[in-house]
Amino acid sequence: MTDNGFNPLMRPDRQVGIVGYGAYVPRYRLSGAEVSRVWTGGLGGTPIKEKAVAGLDEDVTTMSIEAGRNAVARANIDPQLIRAVWVGSESHPYAVKPTSTIVAEAVGTSANIQAADWEFACKAGTEAVQASIGMVGSGMNVYTLSIGMDTAQGRPGDALEYTAASGGAAFLIGPAAESVAVYQGSYSYVTDTPDFWRRSGETYPSHGDRFTGEPAYFGHITTAAAKLMELMGTTASDYRYAVFHQPNYKFPSRVGKVLGFSDEQMVDGLLVNDIGNVYSGSCMVGLTAILDVAQPGERILMVSYGSGAGSDAFDLVVTERINAARHRAPATRDYVNRRTPIDYATYCRFRDKLKD
Repeated sequence: MTDNGFNPLMRPDRQVGIVGYGAYVPRYRLSGAEVSRVWTGGLGGTPIKEKAVAGLDEDVTTMSIEAGRNAVARANIDPQLIRAVWVGSESHPYAVKPTSTIVAEAVGTSANIQAADWEFACKAGTEAVQASIGMVGSGMNVYTLSIGMDTAQGRPGDALEYTAASGGAAFLIGPAAESVAVYQGSYSYVTDTPDFWRRSGETYPSHGDRFTGEPAYFGHITTAAAKLMELMGTTASDYRYAVFHQPNYKFPSRVGKVLGFSDEQMVDGLLVNDIGNVYSGSCMVGLTAILDVAQPGERILMVSYGSGAGSDAFDLVVTERINAARHRAPATRDYVNRRTPIDYATYCRFRDKLKD
């Protein structure tokens, strides 16, 4: 409770959860060492091992379709029953035309649905999940599909070029009785902290370095996580797994230590060193990796972060349904392990870095 008596813990009227989940990560990989070779002569350090890069025929729409189909397959439901499709991204392929309507038709929904694109930098995907929890929890709909997906965005030579990757995840939200993991509660924390932005018409995002760490990422994620645990009456020891937004390898590790989580609690979700930061899907991809290995009864803490700035924190408990569902679609690690290395020139071609 706050001083004015308002309870910031968000819980729907009826329990809901993740009925199906799915990830998608492109096969192409650009190593941090290759970026360093081009821009620093190999003398600079690299924050990650490599990052996933979308191919010439891939964008947020095509990748969202793949992840969405995986989520529907794991849910094992008729996609005609889905009543909302929401896609969160900061790299939608069209400035004026929704991604969500294309995804909805491709995964097989009817036209009798609500569809929308979401934006909130890197937490656009969890923003859509929050809305899905509310819609299903209120009884308006039985199933909704929420997706967080992005392609690599980073100015040539910028620090983002090492980590800004492609990929994401999809969650089909529905009744708790049908879920592989049930939401126990959630909490959101936002402020106007200008650490990262891209004005209309600009090709690449900009970032305020001195705001990126303490007041932005750490200030929001640690506050959201700590407040949710306070409201839930839990500590780090109550969770088997924790996954935080992953802009690089060090940031989520530091957050975990500050909050009292061990490396063992975070290892299955910490994929950033293998595939880079996939923006709107980063902690969502981490959650799919956790669900691929989690056992019934285990508890998970997930916290997103979006520049500008804000965090969504979620408390979930895995159910008995996980064992039957997880094998209906490719595991996240299957996508991570499927890799084709590329050089910097190929990366520039794939991501249209060469401008007139």
